Amino acid sequence: MILYDNRLISREEAHIDVEDRAYQFGDGVYEMIRVYHGRSFYMDEHLARLERSAREIRLELPYPIAELKQLLHELIRRNQLEEGNIYIQVSRGTAPRYHGFPDQARPLTIAYVQHAKRPLAELNHGIRAITTDDIRWLRCDIKSLNLLGAVLAKQTAIDHGAKEAILIRDGVVTEGSSTNIFIIKDGTLYTHPTNHLILNGITRQVVLKLADECEIPFSETAFSKEELDQADEVFLSSTTMEICPIVEIDNKPVNQGVPGPITKQLQEAFVNEIKRTTLSDTPS
Repeated sequence: MILYDNRLISREEAHIDVEDRAYQFGDGVYEMIRVYHGRSFYMDEHLARLERSAREIRLELPYPIAELKQLLHELIRRNQLEEGNIYIQVSRGTAPRYHGFPDQARPLTIAYVQHAKRPLAELNHGIRAITTDDIRWLRCDIKSLNLLGAVLAKQTAIDHGAKEAILIRDGVVTEGSSTNIFIIKDGTLYTHPTNHLILNGITRQVVLKLADECEIPFSETAFSKEELDQADEVFLSSTTMEICPIVEIDNKPVNQGVPGPITKQLQEAFVNEIKRTTLSDTPS
């Protein structure tokens, strides 16, 4: 079952018009929400960000967030999703092709589930990454459908046998192609501040919350490529990758090629946060 507009239907019943603006212009926004133990993880925060992204591109959601939340819970239930992801997309709708906003178009919401286990091998052993230029547009704070820059960066990483591309703009590390990036130096955690150059990841926000609870000092301060190279530990965060160590960058080991102690401390706190927020009687 998938969510199509405000109905749960089979995939076979769904159709997207060739003049849907998501298809022709990338004119829309999206979210990805993680599900553990049949319960959503930080759904309210994801849906609040969906509302913000829509507002930033002047897209009015077709129905209230409270209704969408109920539909997503039903989507989880109908698909018997115990562990995986929910993908949600809202386009500006279907209208004759024209760059300006259409006068008459109803925004279209779709959502579907992906059954997916936690990436335990990567979480336990870490991943390889490369660095590359950040060529994306200047509103990375909007979770829009315009992802070609990120796609090209990710494929560059894959071409080099790596899992992620760390993006550099004017000598400064911004984020990953689909993740937020953190470094640890002399016991302090650093990550790029929230502005138009990065997406304020929900997992990023959880990381900072957990760092505070674990009394790990942190600073939302931009850092350079040189500081990245000299970091004691590096990790990424995302909805699907959680808190994942980066143990090699541009063919050079980080922390002798193994996950560092502070990264592992935060990973343990994250697992406890999953238990705290999802192993309850109330769907969230």
